[in-house]
Amino acid sequence: MGRDLYEADGPSRAVLEVARRELGGDLLSVMFEGPEEALTRTENQQPAIVAHSLAALALVREAGIAPDFVAGHSLGEYSALTAAGCLAPEQVLPLVRFRGELMARAGDDAPGAMAAVLGLDAEPVREIVAGIEGAGTVVVANYNSPGQVVISGEVNAVEVAGAACREAGAKRVIALDVSGAFHSPLMEPATAPLIARLGETEFLPAAVPVVANVDARPHTDPEETRANLGTQMTSSVLWEQSVRWMIGEGVDRFVEIGPGTVLSKLIGRTDRGVATFSVDHPEDVSKLTAELGQGGV
Repeated sequence: MGRDLYEADGPSRAVLEVARRELGGDLLSVMFEGPEEALTRTENQQPAIVAHSLAALALVREAGIAPDFVAGHSLGEYSALTAAGCLAPEQVLPLVRFRGELMARAGDDAPGAMAAVLGLDAEPVREIVAGIEGAGTVVVANYNSPGQVVISGEVNAVEVAGAACREAGAKRVIALDVSGAFHSPLMEPATAPLIARLGETEFLPAAVPVVANVDARPHTDPEETRANLGTQMTSSVLWEQSVRWMIGEGVDRFVEIGPGTVLSKLIGRTDRGVATFSVDHPEDVSKLTAELGQGGV
């Protein structure tokens, strides 16, 4: 991943060189050449995704495209904060590696599971996880789009809740290939060290509002940003609510920057009346500018 962004030279290569300088050349080697097993380790995957996203963002900025709001899903919130000017790449890349290491350690110490529940509204899923007794901890981790939520927690509790969701009418319950029960109380041991690290990190006021995962509301204040990131790992990702809030503010075009098109699909399922674009590769920028022109998103 990201090799074409490096070969494009210019601002995208400069960002990836920051990643090399701050995190060592091994990360770029894993990004460009694998192996897949190394890339998917949480402590590598998180900085790799953010490095890729920021390299693509650099090309979008070079094209003169600027947002009215930014938001990111879970880890993506760190890229969004960088896009808003709160953090520099030199700050955020070591920060997300540290976050990934903490989450991997928490996952090793307290093994958990996550599962996507498809075809069932959020409210019945909330009621199901709230009613699980004797099986352990399980919560709603992600509100992704209408009819798609993710549950997270102890392995047995997720299995029991998943079975109950099927009985309640879910079309599918899909176990996710993850190394821990992210956005659940099982990540609590990672919270205090992350909060301490966030306290040592200088955040600038956001140049554009950042719609936060934890409350689906806009923030620009550095202290609010620290507080939001400090609770994010154990809180639900309110992605659908964030998208709906932005649409309510008049946003009708969304640009997903980074690897893949998962968020574009989730946004499209949330409201088919908005336009979505994705920038994963250098050639995507010219397509984006052709659609949007040089104005703001």
